[in-house]
Amino acid sequence: MAADRFAFDLTGPEKQYLLDIVRLSIRRDLGMEEGEGLPEPPTPRLTEKFGAFVTLKTGGRLRGCIGHIMGDEPLNKTVYAMARSAAFEDPRFPSLSEEEYDRLSVEISVLSPLTQCPDPMQVEVGRHGLLMQHGPHQGLLLPQVPVEWGWDREQFLAQTCGKAGMRADCWKDPQTRIFWFEAAIFGD
Repeated sequence: MAADRFAFDLTGPEKQYLLDIVRLSIRRDLGMEEGEGLPEPPTPRLTEKFGAFVTLKTGGRLRGCIGHIMGDEPLNKTVYAMARSAAFEDPRFPSLSEEEYDRLSVEISVLSPLTQCPDPMQVEVGRHGLLMQHGPHQGLLLPQVPVEWGWDREQFLAQTCGKAGMRADCWKDPQTRIFWFEAAIFGD
């Protein structure tokens, strides 16, 4: 993956459809809108199988972020389900309220397949997301996180270990499995 970049270019209407179904999912759960099922996507591309994360913010601050790593469901269904999870099931936050809805900003990250990272020194901040695994511990950070926090490569590796509840230098342990991925990221 180090040589080829993940290319998942979406058109404006495709991005808007995914952003709209995030809001639809949340409005339905808040009781602000009736209905079931998903509207028909503008293109078949949105039913291809990709992993995705939905990140919600209010006032520029994280309000919820949940994703599905594996591309084993249609993208539109994954985004719809992750929107609900980010709003109401992120254990770091209480359930989103109707009052917060109007201040909500949405970011969607469509993930490339995960592959094992051959060398942590090949990780590029802003390009790669990371998943660390060691025994029962696992932690993931999206590619945009180290950019938002101003981390360099080693800080990114250490913070991903921390997210997994492991020592900051666990990425140097040969028993730690490091996976990387890229993402197409957009929002409103």
